[in-house]
Amino acid sequence: MGIGAHRGGRLGSVLLLLIAAAVLLRPWEPGAGSGPAAAHAYVTRAVDGDTIEARIDGRAEDVRYIGIDTPETVKPGAPVQCFGHRASDFDRHLVEHRRVRLVFGVERRDVYGRLLAYVYIGHRFVNAELVRRGLARTLAIPPNTLHSALFRRLELRAARAGRGLWGACSP
Repeated sequence: MGIGAHRGGRLGSVLLLLIAAAVLLRPWEPGAGSGPAAAHAYVTRAVDGDTIEARIDGRAEDVRYIGIDTPETVKPGAPVQCFGHRASDFDRHLVEHRRVRLVFGVERRDVYGRLLAYVYIGHRFVNAELVRRGLARTLAIPPNTLHSALFRRLELRAARAGRGLWGACSP
């Protein structure tokens, strides 16, 4: 085997590695790569208790709140769950048509393509507020577990006090 064949094999390996990296990192997608850790957004609609539609730098995005899960109200083929409308209404009144700060998780998007974020209005932590009021349960999905311990403490307090879904819904 000559020198040229060895170099060609190395070049092919490097090229294959670059293609694999591009496919995995998808730099052509908005929000791909490291990007900013946070962004300001305008909430155009609260879809339900844990998902919003927002405009970020002029781009429409679906945003799923990290670390929490509210009862379903809009999931196709699923019935509206106990306290779902209350959670959705609270979220709508809190964030709809307002500017929020989104702090992104380690994993930026879920399997549905939604941005994953902790949501703040000023110093008010929306994800935590929903759990504290008994409008959401905790949902820790690694690697986005930064506030899992806080959410768990708030959930236990809400459950002990019978707040929200904890006092109105059967397990």
